[in-house]
Amino acid sequence: MSIKIFLTIHSTIYFIFAFALFFIPTLLWPLYGLEINDKYALFLSQHNSIFLVGIGIVAFMFREIEAKSQAIKKLLLSLALTNSIGFAITAYACFIGTFSSLGWSDPVFFALLTLACVWQLRSNA
Repeated sequence: MSIKIFLTIHSTIYFIFAFALFFIPTLLWPLYGLEINDKYALFLSQHNSIFLVGIGIVAFMFREIEAKSQAIKKLLLSLALTNSIGFAITAYACFIGTFSSLGWSDPVFFALLTLACVWQLRSNA
């Protein structure tokens, strides 16, 4: 897969989740077994969307960078590390019972994105 297509898909995934966390957190979080039960929890969900949009923007803006460049290698490594941290945190939430059974989709999601970034990094080395 070309780096442009990969980064477009990666950024789109982050944009979708960012907009969902901002606009419909009271519908999204209960699917994971979490409640938005006050204005502070609602704000934290919306606040987290800032960072998801940021990751999406960075990935989207780098789509045009040459596939074999050092910059794209650093970007892919950064995305892989970010997704690895997402895997660790969401897996922890599942293990301690914070997330419901659907919550396991999050660590799977982050693991797949990590593997996709690593695969893309290796194929562009």
